[in-house]
Amino acid sequence: MHMNIREDCKTVELWLNREERDDLMFRESLKPLYLQYKERNYLVALFFSGEEDLYLRTRDLLLYNRRRTAERAVEQKKV
Repeated sequence: MHMNIREDCKTVELWLNREERDDLMFRESLKPLYLQYKERNYLVALFFSGEEDLYLRTRDLLLYNRRRTAERAVEQKKV
């Protein structure tokens, strides 16, 4: 697990690998940590490792966003 505490925006990021993600006992053991930071008005964000290729998924998302931006620009010119 990787933990990133961001004091500036009062967030705690917990990054779990696949093994940790699938271990229910490990995830239950994090509850006291959630409560500790909740008492301090922090938002705890839990991130899980995925199953898909990060590079390909990020590329696809960026291409989709670029295409949608271009489509919206064309629509705005029509109006």
